[in-house]
Amino acid sequence: MLLASLLAGCGAASAPPEPPKPVLVARADRAVDASSIYAFAGEIRAREETALSFRVPGKLARRLVDTGDRVRAGDVLAELDPRDLGLQADSLQAQLSAAEAQLVRARADHARTAGLARDQLVSRAALDQQKAALQAAIGQVNAIRAQRDAARNQAAYSQLRAPGEGAIAARAAEAGQVVAAGQTIFFFVGDGEPEVAFALPESTVRAFKVGQMVMVEPWMAEGMRLPARIREIAPAADPVTRTYAARALIEPPHTQAVSLGQSARVYIKSEASAALLKLPLAAIQRAPNDGDSAVVWVADPKTGRVRRVPVRIGDFGPDSVPVLAGLAAEDWVVVAGGHLLHDGQQVVAVDRSNRPIKPN
Repeated sequence: MLLASLLAGCGAASAPPEPPKPVLVARADRAVDASSIYAFAGEIRAREETALSFRVPGKLARRLVDTGDRVRAGDVLAELDPRDLGLQADSLQAQLSAAEAQLVRARADHARTAGLARDQLVSRAALDQQKAALQAAIGQVNAIRAQRDAARNQAAYSQLRAPGEGAIAARAAEAGQVVAAGQTIFFFVGDGEPEVAFALPESTVRAFKVGQMVMVEPWMAEGMRLPARIREIAPAADPVTRTYAARALIEPPHTQAVSLGQSARVYIKSEASAALLKLPLAAIQRAPNDGDSAVVWVADPKTGRVRRVPVRIGDFGPDSVPVLAGLAAEDWVVVAGGHLLHDGQQVVAVDRSNRPIKPN
């Protein structure tokens, strides 16, 4: 009986409360480091880049411009041998003259037959036959005239003209060469503000947007940064490089500082960099139910308790990781021993000097 009483007394006694656990906390670093500034290789290009070609095939008779030449809108750049195209137009003109003569005769025959039909000297069938012959002659004239006009247009296409103000960037054919319709003869670059063409990797393309400011540094002028603005980002990745083509327009009056074809570096500050927070690697924990998600422990100095907070993080650095969402700059984050905590646990938050954190 005595033993049973002693055991009952022990069961009724409550266990001593767990003492608050001291935890090391720190606020996220708000400094923006070089990881938020991206650098990409680029090339200075013209906004208008056109491959010029003839619309008809033929033998290239004359090339009137060379690489680097300045041209104006409508200038003749090259000519095909016009003889074949001219002969075709002349042949169709002769056919048109013959068809028009046939049309004159068909009209006269129809008028004569119509007069005889009124006097009932010919049958109705004969009149219908002459009317059909007249309609056929009209159709033939119209068809040959259209062919003649097309041939004349093709003869005009034997001259390759500049589409606007600009320069010849390269040539791809020489006089005497037989070229096909659509075959590139020159590469033309139009006047206007130059651009820098570069590629954005899949991992960072979402951090940038059209209209965002960038800085362009020509390789030949290291240290000279020119302001530019992203004009376009391709909606689909290149199937080979898996990068997204982008272009940034260099803003005046800095356009004279670069030349087409120059290599350049493009420096872009991530849109998220202004609000970038960084934490030590030890502060990041895996979410208990989702191994691909991250959480941190935030200590509340007022209540003395910790809570688990899901966060969205960026790429891991050597000793820190950027926090892109889920955390406020004034939060006190547990930076050591977070794997031993549970939600709502009583703690004593201390800084790196082992001083307790006081509520604000």
